[in-house]
Amino acid sequence: MREAYEVVIGLEVHVELKTATKIFCNCTTEFGGEPNTHCCPVCIGLPGTLPVLNEKVVEYAVKAGVATNCEITTHGKQDRKNYFYPDSPKAYQISQYDLPLCHDGYLDVTVGEHEKRIGITRIHIEEDAGKLIHDEKGSYIDYNRCGVPLIEIVSEPDLRSADEVKAYLTKLRSILLFADVSDCKMNEGSFRCDVNLSVRKHGELAYGTRTEMKNLNSYAFIMKAIEHETMRQIKLVESGEKIIQETRRWDQAKGKSVSMRTKEDAHDYRYFPDPDLMPIVVDKKMLEGFISELPELPDDRKKIYMEQLGLTAYVAEQMVNTKQIADFFDRCIKEGAQADMLSKLVMNEVIRLMNKEGDDADVLMSAHQMTSLVNLIVTDEINYTIAKKVFDGIWGTDQLPADYIKEQDLAPIKDQAVLSKIADDILLKQPKIVEDYLAGKEKAVQAFIGQMMRMTKGKADPDMVQALFFEKVKKA
Repeated sequence: MREAYEVVIGLEVHVELKTATKIFCNCTTEFGGEPNTHCCPVCIGLPGTLPVLNEKVVEYAVKAGVATNCEITTHGKQDRKNYFYPDSPKAYQISQYDLPLCHDGYLDVTVGEHEKRIGITRIHIEEDAGKLIHDEKGSYIDYNRCGVPLIEIVSEPDLRSADEVKAYLTKLRSILLFADVSDCKMNEGSFRCDVNLSVRKHGELAYGTRTEMKNLNSYAFIMKAIEHETMRQIKLVESGEKIIQETRRWDQAKGKSVSMRTKEDAHDYRYFPDPDLMPIVVDKKMLEGFISELPELPDDRKKIYMEQLGLTAYVAEQMVNTKQIADFFDRCIKEGAQADMLSKLVMNEVIRLMNKEGDDADVLMSAHQMTSLVNLIVTDEINYTIAKKVFDGIWGTDQLPADYIKEQDLAPIKDQAVLSKIADDILLKQPKIVEDYLAGKEKAVQAFIGQMMRMTKGKADPDMVQALFFEKVKKA
């Protein structure tokens, strides 16, 4: 049933900009604080107040647009998006409608070994809303976040799977971190997205009825929400039921999306130009200044890794997936780490351990520790199996690999006589290994290596073990 359908996904990514003050007032944007202590008459929209646009917001938004290959609107404006919800005290949100600051961009993302271009419809600036807090006594509103500057990055409906969505979000987040316009902390809500999703049968051109899942701020939640909503819609279509255009939320505890309200269209918001705000003019000199200030971006660094270090496009892409990883990789290269083994360890072990820490995790080891470990592997002092144990042991500590190996007695066994005796014991108890190999079963070699690694607790050299097996077979 699933194979007969294609999922169509467009994303609206909300990114809090790293300005010191809010978009229209001087209140702090600092995360946290006691409820309703980071707000003033302007950001909660009391009568008689007038907003003044923070120029830094325009700078960061334009830099984000340039970094994502967008066209920049030279003469724009801000609009009022009218809706009533308790977390929006003015009963409207100052946003942008027909003249977004950035438009018609794209990102090239890597999904597995393949590249795909995802269109970016627009990037516009707007103010964030407050936060509703619910408990058993009732609902409360914290307006500290109200007026924090956002950019909303709207993609084309070019995404076709949860994997493509993750690749797009990972690349987008990496670009924004490299461009230094946001801290993109998902656990603090400064990088979150709405997922617009519909399904249609393969070969159909018309889009199905879409639903929107709001404010997802975890890769794991996003992936699960997409898979669940896809199957929910397919089942409705298959049973002949109608899909309702609505806004839903992902309930992680229940493992399903839950309806919140019917989904509005643009005309329902009655957009009109905000009469209290001046037009936004980005002249040529200003734009050139913003472009010149942009630091090195992920694709620039990826190109360097491929041309100067000989990494494949796929491996180089993994090295720039987050700024933390790219900066760590660079520090290790400067320390003298061999690029191929370093990239293998980063992809297999660093990313594995960072994923355990969560979406905003840091690399919990120094470049010196990593370079020392790489050198131990490339000089054949330890094998990869031992290196993996060392990795887990020194992660989050300042202990050097050599010291940990000595402390835990992990040094590899390279004594031929010792390995030969262990091999004899194994083959004495399991003669079928040799019989299987002589009968043409090549997997018997791997079975023997596995037994040797188990008996030596991973300290045997796999190449030595394989050579030893063939030597024993000849004598059999």
